[in-house]
Amino acid sequence: QVHLVESGGGLVQAGGSLRLSCAASGRTLSSYVLAWFRQAPGKEREFVAVSSWSGYTAAADSVKGRFSISRDNAKNIVYLQMDSLKPEDTAVYYCAARQGSVRRSPSEYYYWGQGTQVTVSS
Repeated sequence: QVHLVESGGGLVQAGGSLRLSCAASGRTLSSYVLAWFRQAPGKEREFVAVSSWSGYTAAADSVKGRFSISRDNAKNIVYLQMDSLKPEDTAVYYCAARQGSVRRSPSEYYYWGQGTQVTVSS
């Protein structure tokens, strides 16, 4: 069992920054693929960024150049650094994990955090 808990969300002005954290408990996280997703009201849950155990990272086109994902396997924490935030980034952000290869679909992940709210004012 892997338990994921997000933190670091909040209210910021457009152009500001936030750093989200996802802390894992239970089984070792080091070999897991870790990803961030987000969901705004009335919209589908969408892919944000992913990091594999081997160091591969990728991000959605909507956040490239602004968001970056990183992880500390020793501490079992994954981060999402968000810079140059826009009002359209407003959503609940979720941390997710899976074993195996990188995936971008929410349906391919079986461990999820409870989510943390990010609100960006204009």
